[in-house]
Amino acid sequence: MTAKHTLPADIERTSMQIIEEELKQRGIVVAPENAAVVRRVIHTTADFDYARNLCFTPDAVENGIQALQNGAAIVTDTNMALAGISKPSLAALGTSAQCFMADAAVADAAKRAGTTRAVAAMRHAGEVCPEAIFAIGNAPTALLEICDLMQQHLLRPALVIAVPVGFVNVEESKERLFGACTEQNIPCIAAMGRKGGSTVAAAICNALLYTATGRLDPSARGWQG
Repeated sequence: MTAKHTLPADIERTSMQIIEEELKQRGIVVAPENAAVVRRVIHTTADFDYARNLCFTPDAVENGIQALQNGAAIVTDTNMALAGISKPSLAALGTSAQCFMADAAVADAAKRAGTTRAVAAMRHAGEVCPEAIFAIGNAPTALLEICDLMQQHLLRPALVIAVPVGFVNVEESKERLFGACTEQNIPCIAAMGRKGGSTVAAAICNALLYTATGRLDPSARGWQG
């Protein structure tokens, strides 16, 4: 085997070209406004199911990009998702990403309330940054708490990224969250079904960040090739 593509930027561009070609071969048409998100998730997972199971409320991507350009923070439900979000892109927009799951105060609040840290973390986020982008890749209980807080008018996110992975309450929480966001006109991107995860949450955040900063092409991020 002779490697033809070895520089980072060239590898990413070639990967995106392959994804685009395979989408056409499968007869899948992605709305242009959602294409950057769908391609980034497929690039991260090598799973073309996401071209069909990613659901978007109207103008969700545009609203997410605008929110980031206006300085909205990102709140994640795992440190893994937090680690995967592009820090240079956040810095270029003068904003930040946070995860409260490991905070001692959140752990104590969860223990006192007899609930999960994910629920306590969402309650805390609702107090300190209720208009952030919420990127949930692991905990269905976080989505359910976001729904409750929205219904109580204690939280109005700029965007909810609802992509938990798993088998218990996962599908139901996404459906409830997507319905609540649709009803309240809150932007939402959700991976319906069981698939998702922290890497998918980070990938969606990065697609929005790269678009918001004009860095969709990897060379704009300083990559060689």
